[in-house]
Amino acid sequence: MEQERSRVIQEFVPGKQVTLAHVIANPDQMLYTKLGIKEAGAIGILTLTPTETAIIAADIATKAAGVELGFLDRFTGSLIVVGDVSAVEMAVEAVNTVLSEKLRFTPALVTKS
Repeated sequence: MEQERSRVIQEFVPGKQVTLAHVIANPDQMLYTKLGIKEAGAIGILTLTPTETAIIAADIATKAAGVELGFLDRFTGSLIVVGDVSAVEMAVEAVNTVLSEKLRFTPALVTKS
């Protein structure tokens, strides 16, 4: 008997863009636990294409404000920064601005919850 298999297909659209730029100002403690990072105030989440841009974004973010890297994945283009709310907001804005103005990326609307 043949078993059904599910398959996940991950697709990337060519181009240079910030697809998500979000700040979680007051995350629940459980979120830190689930992410496997230490509690450090606000959380900034960025998703970038091409995926290697996460490395550049991490450099921009840490130089722009007093944030720490919570997570960086150059294979998925995910970046999480943590710190106080104003620093995280400043870092996420800086990444969006530098990538847009200097590297001609399509920026994302920075959102906050």
